[in-house]
Amino acid sequence: MPYKRAIVTEGHPVLRRQAKKVSAKEIGDALFQQLIDDMFLTMYEAPGVGLAAPQVGVSKQLFVMDVRDDEHDPAVVINPKIESAQEEIELIEGCLSVPGYVGEITRFAHVTVSGLDRHGKKIKLSGSGLFAQCLQHEIDHLHGKLYKDSARNVRLAKTEEEKEAPQAAEA
Repeated sequence: MPYKRAIVTEGHPVLRRQAKKVSAKEIGDALFQQLIDDMFLTMYEAPGVGLAAPQVGVSKQLFVMDVRDDEHDPAVVINPKIESAQEEIELIEGCLSVPGYVGEITRFAHVTVSGLDRHGKKIKLSGSGLFAQCLQHEIDHLHGKLYKDSARNVRLAKTEEEKEAPQAAEA
């Protein structure tokens, strides 16, 4: 049964560490599968659309995401790598690990990411809009980077649109 984990916030050292690659043996481990289930529950209850393992204090190259649209199913991505990225755009973004704040950031409008699913099978995810933004945001977490490292005009979210930006970007 999944349980909600604590989300670590800015200042916690795990958020600034390069996450470790996940081995094939680890993927099959019951505790690793439990981590995935826990991360989905934690993300949904936050609420957010993406959550990286370092955000729950685990330095592993793993994230879960669900942008809740008709085109994309909820995804588990292990050991991700950006294969292609096209066209830079400006977006407002927030993060569960930097609660209450948003900033303007440059991201790619369309990305393709390869990695492994929760069963260790190779996957390729490709998309644009919120889906692409979420992929990039979560991969940044796995490299010890927070959105505010690249963002401009980082500020307290004041308007309803800004308060929803964290959920739209990652939460």
